[in-house]
Amino acid sequence: MENGLFDLTGKTALVTGAGRGIGLALARGLAQQGADLALVARTAGQLEGAKRQIEAETGRKVAVFPFDLADLGHVRGLFEEVVRATGGVDILVNCAGMTIREPTEDMSLESFNRVMEVNLTEVLLLCQAFCRHRKTVGQGGRIVNIGSLACHAARPTIAAYACSKMGVLALTRTLAVEWAKYGINVNAIGPGYIATDLTAPLQADAQFSQWVLSKTPLNRWGRPEDLVGTAILLASRAGAFITGQIFYVDGGWTALV
Repeated sequence: MENGLFDLTGKTALVTGAGRGIGLALARGLAQQGADLALVARTAGQLEGAKRQIEAETGRKVAVFPFDLADLGHVRGLFEEVVRATGGVDILVNCAGMTIREPTEDMSLESFNRVMEVNLTEVLLLCQAFCRHRKTVGQGGRIVNIGSLACHAARPTIAAYACSKMGVLALTRTLAVEWAKYGINVNAIGPGYIATDLTAPLQADAQFSQWVLSKTPLNRWGRPEDLVGTAILLASRAGAFITGQIFYVDGGWTALV
């Protein structure tokens, strides 16, 4: 097998939602393969902690950009700031996201719009900025979007989230087809139920957690680190002929009848 297939030395990855959970795990994994990082999240303290941790572990360069991605009017400016600070972005990992759990009949338009803006619209804006940048430098690149099991099936109380993540999948496939001519590979990862701070209330609900385990052949909640290998594949030369796909990292959930 060719050496260096998974080596990201000389690449810079922009990772959103990188202050904790899945985003932090993916950022650490990319740095361990040699990538320098630009990390985006709302909370400056979390980003600084991530920066210290990753730099100590890997010795890679880490720049942090506290920013609320719900501020759609300034997303393009954020990307341009990242490019100025780092010299360029080769890999874009769209991990930031949110949900509001409520019965659909009671859901407000404001709630629906906020979830769609954070989970889908800002992903589109960052992808557009990334594409323009890679065209300017005359090189291809890699986009890894974070989807969800909700790209495959839904459950009650997550209508906005499911719509947004199904939109991420549709966007991933569309951009893969449109931007192949620029050498930009666009793929998605669909995590199963992952144990993070954000899912702590669900983990603490014994009935819900048992339901998750009953639907997961590997019989456990996932860990953020379980997603790292797939992200490295899609960001590296090993994934050069993969585009327009979603990889469910779900402990077997989607394989179960």
